[in-house]
Amino acid sequence: MRVLHVVTLHTPDNAFGGPMTVAANLCRELRRQGDEATILTMSRGFAQPPDVVQGVPAVVAPGYRLAPPLGMSGIVSPGALRRAWPLVRQADVVHVHLARDLLTAPVAAMALQAGTPLVVQTHGMVDASDKRLAGVLDAVLVRRVLREAGAILHLTELERSQLLEVLGDPAPTTLQRLVNGVPPGTRRTSPTGPPVVSYIARFQRRKRPADLVRAFPSVLAEHPDARLVLAGPDEGELADTLALVPSMGLQRSVDYVGALDHDGVVDLLRRSSVHVLPAVDEPFPMSVLEALSVGVPTVVTTTNGLAADIRDAGAGRVVDGADGIAPAVLSLLDPAVNEPASRAAHELSTRAFSLSAVVDSLRSTYGRVVAIG
Repeated sequence: MRVLHVVTLHTPDNAFGGPMTVAANLCRELRRQGDEATILTMSRGFAQPPDVVQGVPAVVAPGYRLAPPLGMSGIVSPGALRRAWPLVRQADVVHVHLARDLLTAPVAAMALQAGTPLVVQTHGMVDASDKRLAGVLDAVLVRRVLREAGAILHLTELERSQLLEVLGDPAPTTLQRLVNGVPPGTRRTSPTGPPVVSYIARFQRRKRPADLVRAFPSVLAEHPDARLVLAGPDEGELADTLALVPSMGLQRSVDYVGALDHDGVVDLLRRSSVHVLPAVDEPFPMSVLEALSVGVPTVVTTTNGLAADIRDAGAGRVVDGADGIAPAVLSLLDPAVNEPASRAAHELSTRAFSLSAVVDSLRSTYGRVVAIG
């Protein structure tokens, strides 16, 4: 089967984060199972756009920022749109990681026009919005794409309800849940030396990185040699977060290492005693899945889509808010707690979030969508 995955943006530091990582993971596993999977995307930050994305053959065209205040939605790529039509016509299935942008929504509409079976996956990026551009894109493209797609994939019940709000009544029968999966990872060895606490995510308001920095003095009170390593691209919160470091006297204990590629993420996780994502309303974070896959106990909030899994498996800690971060980290830094939590994290990943099982389900979806035309 020839499958075209369409994702908004590829950058050297993986600024688009989870959706690109999900697409690449799915494509690698599809190819391992014998399908022909390719990624189409825009790029920023490369002297020469690559032809491989995270190990997957890709068609990558330069993107140009038309309106910086619009973020990802303000990037356009005439080259990507020009190359999209023949790719869509040649594909057996087009799988669009749909956002309100100037690539994924237009290519999804191309698939409908070409009569190529279409699957869309929104990653929580399409919800009810009062922004003017969102209203325009919804009216022109997004609602039609959602209503006419052969399948709409969602992660959580919250995302499903958000999609229904955008769609309005009647609810389509094409909505189905597909969890994110990760490749199998070898459990990291028990860390030695000063404990490392990691944060690996975009620096944006919803992710709450500052909450972790504010909690760290309480960790240092019991583990004065501990280090907090922050990683990820800036989406508006980096300066304020890093400004807390000198103001709280944490210069010797906190490092910001910038945005990391996938190998860099895995390397940092393997050195981590505990991973923390203080984000609220986080649907299904890839950084947490990657932490679990290598056996790193993780702290998340109650509104994280993985909270129940982590709590029930004993794979980390679930906190109500910022006040719970330091006690949760301290409990997991106890070796007698960390080791069984690490085993539980790795077992949870293998049992519940195996990439091969996710792709088995996805291939069934593709087969159904192709069968109905």
